[in-house]
Amino acid sequence: MAQVQRLAILGDEAVALAVKQSNVDVIAAYPITPQTIIVEKLSEYVANGELDAAFIQAESEHSALSVCVGAGLAGARVYTSTCSQGLALMHEIVYAASSMRVPMVMTIVNRSLNAPLNIHCEHGDVMAERDSGWVHLFATSVQEAYDLTFIAFKLSEHPDVLLPVSVNMDAFILSHSIEPLTPISDEDAAKFLPPKKYEYEIDFDNPMTYGTMALPDTYMEFKMQLKEAVENAEKVFADVVEEYAKISGRKYWYFNSYMADDADALVIVLGSTYGTLKTAAKKLREEGLKVGVLGLTMFRPFPEKQLVEVLRNVKAVIVMDRAYSYGGLGGPLYSDVVATLYRNGIRIPAKNVVYGLGGRDFKLDEAEAVLRMAAQGAREGGFDTHVQWWGVKA
Repeated sequence: MAQVQRLAILGDEAVALAVKQSNVDVIAAYPITPQTIIVEKLSEYVANGELDAAFIQAESEHSALSVCVGAGLAGARVYTSTCSQGLALMHEIVYAASSMRVPMVMTIVNRSLNAPLNIHCEHGDVMAERDSGWVHLFATSVQEAYDLTFIAFKLSEHPDVLLPVSVNMDAFILSHSIEPLTPISDEDAAKFLPPKKYEYEIDFDNPMTYGTMALPDTYMEFKMQLKEAVENAEKVFADVVEEYAKISGRKYWYFNSYMADDADALVIVLGSTYGTLKTAAKKLREEGLKVGVLGLTMFRPFPEKQLVEVLRNVKAVIVMDRAYSYGGLGGPLYSDVVATLYRNGIRIPAKNVVYGLGGRDFKLDEAEAVLRMAAQGAREGGFDTHVQWWGVKA
């Protein structure tokens, strides 16, 4: 593990640095706030000769992801980033990329979808793609967004996976915040990510068919193979993070965990809010409240087995969603957690807190209030409501 200098760096620039060190071959880009800084920085690296890659400014996000599919099938290591309406425009190709088993990495700087127009943080954009067959990872900090980029490439290109991977980071909260970063060295990055080897790359001397038409007598078999590949990603992830820990000194898991082992009440969340809840939980622990926090790193495939090991030992859980399934039973993460509880025979109270839509602040005192509510639910054996929209103005 080589010694490197610690940096103070913008979230978007940290991701661009990781992509540069990952030695990508093709970057396809289309600007959309707040991810634009990532590809702007990468274009500088290419223009300055610091990165030997093709930088392709596509005509739209749909085209950018299409370029990645073609380049990935040709054997290149490919990257793009987007958010919000840009991701929505990619929707058709998101499904094509996973179904065609194209290894690639895309950073999604999670931002609200219109209307009304809002450019701030929300997780609804990626939730629209949650069932697409991609692997979806979430960062809780700038350091994690950097590290998960390497992990995503390694996972994506593993021969038992061969799937596109998204790394999600909260708009502005992480993308435009300056935080401390301890990078890995270029040498360690090269060892962790040697040149890509793709068994099924386009070869004119050995032709294969890609994206073929499948009629009802064959289509389900293709989708079963996709299901198996996504499930493989869960298994491979444990090995990939172990290997990354050896070069970085930072060990990742399916989720971040703070004081969850002996907690009576647990709050589960995605993204940067984990840090706010963690700080609040530390304070409440000093008051004697046995509360804990989980911040999922892997959202798809959903880490059911790993979560059950924690959930079996708590008395109540609150699940926080920065998105909502309109007309459904709550937020997307809440639905997954409740399903996990039910089919594993865990009968504890569960409540959904929908918060922070459109980038609305979720402050430290609010985090304390949610944790106290979780502790009360554990103490009283239930909650007064199943779903609460947090902080909505009267």
